[in-house]
Amino acid sequence: MLQKGAPIADPKGKLGVLLVGMGAVTTTFIAGVEAIRRGIARPIGSLTQMGTIRLGKRTEGRSPLIKDFVPLAQLDDLVFGAWDIFEENCYEAAMHAGVLEKELLVQLKPQLSKVKPMPAVFDQEYVKRLSGTHVKKGKTKMALAEQLMEEIAGFKKKNRLSRMVMVWCASTEMFIKPHPVHKTLEAFEKAMRENHRAIAPSMIYAYAALKSGVGFANGAPNLTVDIPALIELAEQQNLPVCGKDFKTGQTLMKTILAPGLKARLLGLHGWYSTNILGNRDGEVLDDPGSFKTKEESKLSVLEYILQPQVYPDLYSDFSHLVRINYYPPRGDNKEGWDNIDIFGWLGYPMQIKIDFLCRDSILAAPIVLDLALFTDLSQRAGMRGIQEWLSFYFKSPMCAPKLYPEHDLFIQLMKLKNTLRHLRGEEMITHLGLEYYD
Repeated sequence: MLQKGAPIADPKGKLGVLLVGMGAVTTTFIAGVEAIRRGIARPIGSLTQMGTIRLGKRTEGRSPLIKDFVPLAQLDDLVFGAWDIFEENCYEAAMHAGVLEKELLVQLKPQLSKVKPMPAVFDQEYVKRLSGTHVKKGKTKMALAEQLMEEIAGFKKKNRLSRMVMVWCASTEMFIKPHPVHKTLEAFEKAMRENHRAIAPSMIYAYAALKSGVGFANGAPNLTVDIPALIELAEQQNLPVCGKDFKTGQTLMKTILAPGLKARLLGLHGWYSTNILGNRDGEVLDDPGSFKTKEESKLSVLEYILQPQVYPDLYSDFSHLVRINYYPPRGDNKEGWDNIDIFGWLGYPMQIKIDFLCRDSILAAPIVLDLALFTDLSQRAGMRGIQEWLSFYFKSPMCAPKLYPEHDLFIQLMKLKNTLRHLRGEEMITHLGLEYYD
């Protein structure tokens, strides 16, 4: 266990942020950071940049900004690298994604144009609705990983970086169940050399990152690092890993609302969710294999929060359906509808309806920033393996094998902030408060 107030290395030098995929999320993130650096935008939605943390008793009035409390990398010290199946630079890709206004992107063109993607590790078997020509070739999956490791080392040297993190921002892969080749690092590496089908491209990236001394955050619902072999590698390398699937849009709403229903002991008959979106993510999820991966991530949320085995009278038989439809005219402006059938006192039925017109990449971009900075913090603090304290950012949080994942957004935030307090030698906040009335 990490000691309270353990030493944390200072964030000296440049931090490389390596991004897999240069679609809507990555370009919105990079353009946003560039705009914030220049003072023409604010980091809305970023806990690391705008969030505060209470220290000690309420009467002490100590609530510093998180970025002033823990030693995080500065935005000016971030250097961006990426891989993608298309050759477009960040400016061109951002224009193509259509998330941000052209006027803003034109102001940032000199900076964005410099970010050019490296050829991707890609196999259409795992993402059937996409195809691209900017891809690596190799005889084995291990050979592809070795190419990635060479690029990571070259990027670090070229940009004179002191450390790096990697964040998966690419598409959802087809659904893969845990396989015996995922159980040990030895079996995993053998499977890579043999081009085993159970080794997905995202796993190749994660392996290359960890072998290169780079912590890994998984923003998609892919299995990726959530397997014993790569957790073993992360622990061997003293590196952090976290995932899965950025918590944006409809699932964010569920992890806000469901804890409220449970707190007031209101029952649930059913929760029907449907979405329309037209970006690359929507196109990918139009494939049943990729949708299955996303569906598994989205469906687990309510069961874990509401705990039907603990509250059978309220939640034992509720229906939970999720639909995602690809609708090109919407682009990145996703719309999610929820119909929630609840019941209260004496079993009387009620309904809640939500129509969330959100912008998927606008919600995801600050998550990418926070994960990059907190993953780097974890590395410098010597925190290795699964970083459950970062569950706040994920739809399907990774946790120790014998635990169930915590999905309640408010518990997740408390866990995150208490971890930061622990790192800096401060007392945990329990919200008991009886001492104020003695």
